Amino acid sequence: MAKRHYSALSQPTLSMSELICKTLDHDATDMLIDKWLEHRNDAYWEWFQGVRERKHAANSLRRQVLVWNKGDFLPENIFCRTVDTGRLIPLDRTWSTHVYHHRSMQDRKLSMMPVVFTMLPELMMLRGMHDLGCDDVYIIVTDMKRQEMDDVTEYFNLVCRHAFGRTCKPSMENEIQFNHMRLSHTLLKQRRTPCFPQIDIAFRAILHEKRPPFIILFSHQTTSYSQILFTHPLFVPSEEIFFDFPSGCPNPCCNDDCEMIRFPRRGIEGAVVLSIKRGRRNGRKVRSREMCNWIDCSICFNEETSQYAESSEGSQSSADSGDTPNNNGLVCSKCRLVKYCSPEHQKKDWEEHRRVCAKSAAII
Repeated sequence: MAKRHYSALSQPTLSMSELICKTLDHDATDMLIDKWLEHRNDAYWEWFQGVRERKHAANSLRRQVLVWNKGDFLPENIFCRTVDTGRLIPLDRTWSTHVYHHRSMQDRKLSMMPVVFTMLPELMMLRGMHDLGCDDVYIIVTDMKRQEMDDVTEYFNLVCRHAFGRTCKPSMENEIQFNHMRLSHTLLKQRRTPCFPQIDIAFRAILHEKRPPFIILFSHQTTSYSQILFTHPLFVPSEEIFFDFPSGCPNPCCNDDCEMIRFPRRGIEGAVVLSIKRGRRNGRKVRSREMCNWIDCSICFNEETSQYAESSEGSQSSADSGDTPNNNGLVCSKCRLVKYCSPEHQKKDWEEHRRVCAKSAAII
């Protein structure tokens, strides 16, 4: 089989990439989380403490929400509403991280674990927002500085908007090719590794073949930041939750505009969302569902109906109550944060849900 030719306008494959992929499995992630908890960063600790003190409103069944009501500061006690199924699930679910990097890093025997450890809180949050599709996280390691990262981000925005999964107009072909050439020359002149064509191949191939909710361009330059690029607006963290999320900068005198990791604290307006056409060969369309909170249940509720049946006396007692739910599900009357298709599934989920279930605040 003939090797495919690479260009800025043709769809590359991961087999064309010369970058080395190092995968950190679930066990490695667990080890990093334990290390992060042991050497707790004060900025993140204070932020989570603030989350614990904030009262979630009772009308948050459909909104993103991060809740820590009970127990010690552990991922299993901090719950996040998933954007794809609407479930409230603890942050203790791990993931595999695929880190693509230039061979020179391997020649210097540099470990990829510090790359993941550097942005571990952000990865925990992004993983926690998804029930499905985030078992694998993809990171491309670069040494780009801030302006170069911005220029590359703008290029991928342009390509996804006009050439990813669609026929590109001739006028846009010229603009894409011009920007590709300009970035290639700029990064080559600055001796950046990997070169821009290799970043482009890996980035677009991952988008096409893996279809992740987000991809991260990680810069190990001390004066730059790492960029998170989302593949749909639904996957962007809510400003209501993350407006004061730490910047990741170790300098205690740093201001809010310094972002070692550009986590979108200002919601959709501050996020990089790639305009990817979905459907048919480009993957399923993204839609928000509202599912039974029992993790092994596949029942999806009608999202258009606003009236819910309530369980009688909170999670545990209502699970034993024998009430028959309607098609809209049973809402936990104590915390009002989760729904179930039946008392049986509510009972099965209680062992986990009890760690977060507490009386909700009044509706705002």
